[in-house]
Amino acid sequence: MERQNTMTDTTTLWIVLVAGAAAVLVAFVVASRSARAHRARLRQRFGPEYDRALAVHGNPARAERELDARAKRAARFHLHALDDVTRGRFATSWNEIQARFVDNPAVAVREANALIKEVMLTLGYPASDFDQRTADLSVHHPNVIQHYRAAHALAESNESGQAQTEDLRQAVVHYRALFSELIGQEIVRPSRDLRHAHA
Repeated sequence: MERQNTMTDTTTLWIVLVAGAAAVLVAFVVASRSARAHRARLRQRFGPEYDRALAVHGNPARAERELDARAKRAARFHLHALDDVTRGRFATSWNEIQARFVDNPAVAVREANALIKEVMLTLGYPASDFDQRTADLSVHHPNVIQHYRAAHALAESNESGQAQTEDLRQAVVHYRALFSELIGQEIVRPSRDLRHAHA
């Protein structure tokens, strides 16, 4: 009888161990699938910005924590679309900046940067430094955020006196790509081409 009880206890122990191992395996598979699905959602939402975050952080988990933090912060914003009057006012300002570029490229680049900030504030983005503005924009505009970074780098060269006219033209082109997306309206090239600016 005692031997039978020992065998029953051993069988029960094995059953418990196997069931426990199966439960751990199922939990691992579910967690792995959930992580893959989350990664796929982040890749789809952030596009090229996901790859950039991965390159910066060097680790998918850290990159994804950063992108999740951006999305969580952006969820608190009270963003709203521009009305037609405001959109038209911004488009007019942009056209004036492009026209000024021909005679004063450096000033036009400064004004383009200032206009981007004004549009962001009007849309409901908080005032912040460039890095935070870029992170905030990347949540809703991941496919054009590289234009903002490129324009900013060229604008900094402009401020240090190292930018050539072609650099400034490129900065305005980059700003225009972001500006068009932010106001939801395609901005046409000026009638006087930016390439004809004075050096």
